[in-house]
Amino acid sequence: MKIIKRIQIKQVITEESKDALREKFEHEKHRLEIECQQLLFEKKKLKNRSPASKQQVHERFYQEIEQRKDKIKLLDFKLEQLELLEIGSEIVEKEVDALVEVKVGADWDQIIGKQAIVVEDNKVVRIE
Repeated sequence: MKIIKRIQIKQVITEESKDALREKFEHEKHRLEIECQQLLFEKKKLKNRSPASKQQVHERFYQEIEQRKDKIKLLDFKLEQLELLEIGSEIVEKEVDALVEVKVGADWDQIIGKQAIVVEDNKVVRIE
């Protein structure tokens, strides 16, 4: 029998990976800032078009803009933390699902135990 198990993907921080993460975070932050500007523009257009529901328009756009601002704050925090990371440290990048074979007599603790794949500069360096 096979089961699905979550496995962590860890990344070893190098100068190249640090630069790539910084670029990714800054690109995402820029995209969110542009979305905020577009939402403000759309809000003004809709307010002028339908005066009866100005409050609803304001609330809906306010929520969308606030969600993006929260994501921007989170990205700012991630950028600050990235600067504090030392070269050679490991971070959990994501989790993936893996199929695991389960047989009668297998050690259950070993099957469900924590496993990780460690990646350095897009190359697998170790499987834990």
